[in-house]
Formats: sequence, C-alpha cells, structure tokens
Amino acid sequence: MAVSILLGSRIVSIVWLPSTWFFLGSNYGQVANNLPSPEQVRLLLTSLRITKTRIYDTNPGVLTAFANTGIDLIVTVPNEAVGMMMDPRQALQWVMTNVQPYFPATKITGISVGNEVYTSDDPTLMSNLVPALLSIHSALVQLGLDSYNHVSTANSAVLENSYPPSMGSFKPEMANLVVPFLQFLAATKSPFWINAYPYFAYKDSPAKVSLDYVLFKRTQGWLRYDNMLYAQVDAVIFAIARLGYGGVEVRVSETGWPSKGDPNEVGATVENARAYNRNLLLRQIRSEGTPVRPNQRLEVYLFALFNEDMKPGPTSERNYGLYQPDGTMVYNVGLAALTSSASVSLTSSATRDMRKEVGSLWYWILMFSLTFQAFMRMAI
Repeated sequence: MAVSILLGSRIVSIVWLPSTWFFLGSNYGQVANNLPSPEQVRLLLTSLRITKTRIYDTNPGVLTAFANTGIDLIVTVPNEAVGMMMDPRQALQWVMTNVQPYFPATKITGISVGNEVYTSDDPTLMSNLVPALLSIHSALVQLGLDSYNHVSTANSAVLENSYPPSMGSFKPEMANLVVPFLQFLAATKSPFWINAYPYFAYKDSPAKVSLDYVLFKRTQGWLRYDNMLYAQVDAVIFAIARLGYGGVEVRVSETGWPSKGDPNEVGATVENARAYNRNLLLRQIRSEGTPVRPNQRLEVYLFALFNEDMKPGPTSERNYGLYQPDGTMVYNVGLAALTSSASVSLTSSATRDMRKEVGSLWYWILMFSLTFQAFMRMAI
C-alpha cells in the first residue's frame, strides 16, 4: 500500500517496508532555504517509520509539528549558547522555554549541548562545556524531566590513536577536559555520542583504505572487523575504558556518505552513498552490536535526511541527504518514493535482503500488519 504526501509542490508516494527503519535514526538538518515544512517532514518520517531524529536547534515549528508522533527527538544547544548555559538560571530558563512547554507531547529524549565542541579550536568553549552540561542537567532535575532526557554532546576526531581499536586513546592534551565529561556521563547514565565518518578516511587515503571495508562489503576484516564504522566505535569504547569509565555507552550521533563532491573528493558518488547507507541499514535490521559489545545494539543516526543547499564548505557538505528538498530520493536504499505520475515499485535488492532477514512468511505478515495500520491511520 502506498500513501501519498505533499512535499513542496510534489506529491510523493511512500511504500511501507517491514519495521526495519524503526531502528535507524536520522539527522534532520535545516541549513537550507528550500526544505519542506516541519509538518511535511513529520509525515515523511512517520511514513518511513523512522522514530528517532536529531535536530541542531530547538526550532519551535519542528517541536510543535512533531507532537504526538512518538518520534524520539534530540535537540541541540548551539555552540554559541554553551557559555550562557554555565549560569544555572540561564540553563533553567532555556529548558523552561525550549523543552518543558513541548514535553511530553513532543518526545524530547536528548539534549546535545553543543556539537563537536572538542574539535572547535576554541579553548573557552571547550572549558565551558562540562559546567554547561551540569547546569542543563540540574535544570532538568529541578523540573522533574531528568529521567526522560539524556544530556551529552556529539564528538568527532577526539582520539590520538584509533588503530587497532584496542589501542584507542584520547589526545593527551584533552585529558583534563575529557575526564570530567566522562564523570558526568557515568553519573547521569548518558551516552557518549560520536560523529563517525569512514568516508573521510577513504577520501584522504584511497590507496591505503579499502573501499569494501568502509562500505560494509568486506567479509572479514582485521581482528574481527569487517567494516570501519564498528572499528571506529570500538576505538572510542577502548579509549573511554582506558580512563576508567568502561560502562559508558557509545552511540553514533552522525554517520553518512555524500552522493556528490568536488573533483578532489574521492569516493563521493551516488553508488557509494547508496552502498554505505543500504548496508548500514541492513546491519541495523539485525540489531548488531560491535565486536567489543556484540550484545548491545549500536544506536545510529544517519546523516542526513535532506540535502542542504546553504551549508558552507566543499560540495559534499551539501549532498549527504537521502532526499532532495522536493521529496524525491537522491538514491534508493530499500524504499521506493516516486512522484504521483509514476507507479510505486519495491523490487530493490535491499528489499529482497530484508525478506531474507525476517523470513518470507513473517515478511508478508509484517507487510500486511503495516498496511492495515496505515489504512487505519488514514481512515482516522
């Protein structure tokens, strides 16, 4: 069964798959001037059965539109506001303005205080982070919201060593910053979020890094690793444990692959982007953990939902999206989304692989169940 939704001036038809996308989160960036409205994005996400989303601000339009959807939402304190959050009164006001009025109708489950703060080259911002985290968490406690929200920050390129993963360690100059941060995460049972991009490793050294390894295509990698993403995650797990905080969970707040790039951006193609995200999706279907934590499903947020035409930097920065702003798919990782003038098809190899994952009988049972749910929602 297909459901048509209006995105901009186009009608997009969505076909339900089994509840596979339930496991995969998405990053909903908004650095663009041509995106669909938050209400249209809500319809798209619910149609795709994506139930975890991260935004990079506290856009009231998004927070309002996502009410009563059941979508878990991570919101963000922008880097420029981190310093103000050190003041407990400012932090309380921020939570009272940007979280409390929308909760619980809008299911805000995480607050990212800043983004990639530890690689910002701003010593003041770095030193302000943990006090800001403490103030935001205290505000949540004061308002009785702490049991519903994780407070953390997304990190990238914070390791001195990452290969092999068992030798993972933080940069020595960051020790005095990372230890208090890990203490906070352990005390509040919050995750360590990482923005992990195997694409950059391949782009920088295509002659040394195997494309199959970064695209989840290798059958057996070095010391149990058949893909780079899991190796990157485990390197962070080892680095955290080396400082005495092995109980902190590591989650992937961003990962993805650009479908287009400048001439010097090796590997930024539609084919590679499709392969990376499709193979990651199949791993998520299996609820895989990494070799270090095989029984703990790795939580992943895919970057990104849309191409964003106003992002600065190289061409790749504007081409990480699964969707164009008009609602057409940049490439298909297992779903079919066609304009109203075309018929809907669901014959991709990804779909066939998904049938194998759940078994033919259960596949069709799930398809019937989801179609019935969709029909009931439309009827209401």
